[in-house]
Amino acid sequence: MTLGLAPRQADLFRSTAAYCEGRVAPDSIYGILHRECFALFPDEMFADLFDDAGRRSVPPMIVAVVMVLQRFEGCSDREAVDRFSFDARWKYAAGGLDFDYPGFVHTVLVDMRARLARSQRPGRIFEVTLEAARQAGLVGRRRVLDSTPLYDAVATMDTVTLVRSAIRGLLAVAGEREAGLRALLVRDDDYVRAGKPACDYDDAAAREALVDALARDARAVLAALDGQELGPVLAQAGQLLAAVTGQDLDEGAGGVFRIARRVAKDRIISTVDPQARHGHKTSARGFDGYKGHVGIDPDAELITATAVTAGNTGDAAAATGLLAGDLPAAAEPAAGDEPAAPADGPAAGPCAGEQEAAGEGEVTVAGPDSEPPAVYGDAAYGAGALLDALEQAGADIYCKVQPPVAPGGRFTKDAFRIDLAAGTVTCPAGLAAPLRPFGDGRIARFGAVCAACPLAARCTTAKDGRSIYAGPYEEQLARARARQASPGWKAGYRATRPKVERKIGHLMRRRHGGRRARVRGQVKVAADFALLAAAVNLARLAVLGLASHAGTWVASTG
Repeated sequence: MTLGLAPRQADLFRSTAAYCEGRVAPDSIYGILHRECFALFPDEMFADLFDDAGRRSVPPMIVAVVMVLQRFEGCSDREAVDRFSFDARWKYAAGGLDFDYPGFVHTVLVDMRARLARSQRPGRIFEVTLEAARQAGLVGRRRVLDSTPLYDAVATMDTVTLVRSAIRGLLAVAGEREAGLRALLVRDDDYVRAGKPACDYDDAAAREALVDALARDARAVLAALDGQELGPVLAQAGQLLAAVTGQDLDEGAGGVFRIARRVAKDRIISTVDPQARHGHKTSARGFDGYKGHVGIDPDAELITATAVTAGNTGDAAAATGLLAGDLPAAAEPAAGDEPAAPADGPAAGPCAGEQEAAGEGEVTVAGPDSEPPAVYGDAAYGAGALLDALEQAGADIYCKVQPPVAPGGRFTKDAFRIDLAAGTVTCPAGLAAPLRPFGDGRIARFGAVCAACPLAARCTTAKDGRSIYAGPYEEQLARARARQASPGWKAGYRATRPKVERKIGHLMRRRHGGRRARVRGQVKVAADFALLAAAVNLARLAVLGLASHAGTWVASTG
């Protein structure tokens, strides 16, 4: 398929331009796309996606405009091509096309997304909108970070459905090995039809027998494949089956398999989308799917970077990716939280949950600034590793760090004087204990001296006395807490950080394709999220008066 070219000269009597002028607001997303679509998304920008021979494609500029409006209005593929065919504003946004300009089938959008995903620049639509804002002087040095849940596009499976679906998926890709693997199965199930197996689920014995039989079928299939040279697809199916059986099943007395009375740390929740995870935005609010991370410029209220991670990934893990174009290359990525503190010694790290490396779904586009950024974030970004990376980059840090806590209103960690240079910790009663290596950090144990201390009742109930853990980022956390005690810091934080909540509200305002993902898999969800950010940015740039002049971009408010 070769590159198609969008028409630049419309029919004077059939063009949507004359009809929409005066009816469509110039500062709407339709208005800015009408004026600037050829500058933003020229057909040549997509030339690498097409071949030199074959039939002409639908002009990529038109497809790009439809994709942006589709994300802005929350349409399905079929709804989007219908809007393009029958909504004059969509043809007006695509350069003022004629009323009778032919439409196209919805699979063109599917094909364009696939071509972009295979390319070297899958996020180019978001990139060009951000670069236009940069050239217009609308992107400053301040960044506000936050995340929001993205519900997955699949049903969360229970253990029985999960294991059976994994067996079924493996048999479907087994090829010439399928007959041999089926001969090992003991259940009266062909594993062809999808869904939950038949069982009297009100009968506890029947449920247990079903779980045990599924586990034995899974074990038999995996044992047969163990040590064999497998193709990548079959190997992936085998790994998925091993993961779902290992996470949800335990072998009990007599070799009977039962559903584990626990939730695995990184539990796979669906074989249809194995990258989705259980997540928690707060301790009381859970969700299934992914997290969408954004970095915004709070002054222009523009999104400068996006990323998508599994739902159980901590917010700080994606932060350095969101700031990749703003921090010097020497800044190290945020690794993980500090180790958990022992009893009566609360850890200084404020973030709950595992801090994992940002995943493949990351899309970050930002150019280097002349000076380091000022970074704002709530307590989820107060992890020691991230604070260390920001300090090394010379950034102004406005990431909130939670104060230490202790049960029962007892002395918190900040009541102790921690001298890392001397390697000692002094308690409120004036007693000192040496810091000794413990995990990734050091720990001070006061031991028996607590028994005779007059302040013991206000300090600890542990029979071995109070212990204080100093993690590897103790100094960074202490400096952060000292900074945020300043009235100026508090005023700047309160005036700036909430702006990201409004921008997330703009992203999530549509149910279809907003909070609920439209596609499956982290890479696809990330690409869709970046496209949504591009659409929201264009709507904001229209209000800011973005326009191209003599090959560069300017803004009436810049």
